[in-house]
Amino acid sequence: MANTKSSKKSILTSAKQTARNKAARSALKTAVRKAEKAVVTGGDEAKTAIIASQSALDIAAKKGIIHANTAARKKSRLTKKLNAA
Repeated sequence: MANTKSSKKSILTSAKQTARNKAARSALKTAVRKAEKAVVTGGDEAKTAIIASQSALDIAAKKGIIHANTAARKKSRLTKKLNAA
């Protein structure tokens, strides 16, 4: 258990950051899922959904929620799916 004032504050801060990152990661996964679904159904919505998901991936990588290489890999795979469809 935390003894010092600074360690107690550290626990509270990390809990807030964890909650914030969890929400952001969930929103990111939703954006990627929507883009993949839009590619399968086709149409103009697919391109806008891909752009939105790539933007979300870039933001998440910049904030350190996911690794930069993970974002690049996901963006590449989404683009490949769009081009194949």
